[in-house]
Amino acid sequence: MGHHHHHGHSHGHSHGHSHTSNKKALLSSFLLIAAFMIVEVIGGLVTNSLALLSDAGHMLSDAAALGLSFFAIKLGEKQGSQEKTYGYKRFEIIAAALNGITLVVISLYIFYEAIHRFFDPPEVQSKGMLMISVLGLIVNIIAAWILMKGDKEENLNVRSAFLHVLGDMLGSVGAIVAALLIMFFGWGIADPIASVIVAVLILISGYRVTKDSFHILMEGAPEQIDMNQVKIALGKIPLVKEVHDLHVWTITSGYPVLSCHITMCDDGFHDEILAQSQKILHDDFHIEHSTIQVERACVGCPSPHGTCN
Repeated sequence: MGHHHHHGHSHGHSHGHSHTSNKKALLSSFLLIAAFMIVEVIGGLVTNSLALLSDAGHMLSDAAALGLSFFAIKLGEKQGSQEKTYGYKRFEIIAAALNGITLVVISLYIFYEAIHRFFDPPEVQSKGMLMISVLGLIVNIIAAWILMKGDKEENLNVRSAFLHVLGDMLGSVGAIVAALLIMFFGWGIADPIASVIVAVLILISGYRVTKDSFHILMEGAPEQIDMNQVKIALGKIPLVKEVHDLHVWTITSGYPVLSCHITMCDDGFHDEILAQSQKILHDDFHIEHSTIQVERACVGCPSPHGTCN
């Protein structure tokens, strides 16, 4: 009974709009954070503050995250070809995975540095450290506000960039507190403590982003779609005998794809069942890209399950 492919265009326009706002948000926050990161690296070296340097490390990963995300969205716009039928949409997820792994590596390096400083806290210029970390907090708040206007619920890359910036804000707060403690109480140890806190934040967000992106790369079912519910819903269509070979996966953020075989009773109408199943997938599960093979029980994949009414 052949293959039928259904492709919905119902919210193409709104998707395009959020796509453009994502690009703008990513680019402007990237430029902002990359510029400040350079200031923070110089400041960290001049004031001898590991908290500032670790925050700069976090900012570096932020800048990389935002830059990669922007690049991924640009690349994802390239049309599909004979070799790459889905275009370059997957690059966005590869970018997120690289980004997550980088975060984990940076955090481990900060832990390593901080341990040395616990035993031998160096002199830190608290005034300069305080000024730079306050400035850092302001920059992060602006970047977070810019990303808030992006589509962070749907898009894994915008979400990972947003998480980065939130972690960064906390890093700046940590550096401010450490600078004040050094300034008023002479607690040199506050600097490595603040950097360890930042490292923990970086590690957590790195782990999350890596886990989510690997799930997509391994063709895992999207979290928001319950496979059993899909199967039950399709199975309830009149004259459908069985649903099998059901696969749901994600090409890139907000782009779920489904394929399955539906066995129908001999008196079922192929096109009717196809249309109903596509409507259910679109309306109830927000799956616009589905490839459904409908076959008669006596012809295709004979199945021992189910009986025709």
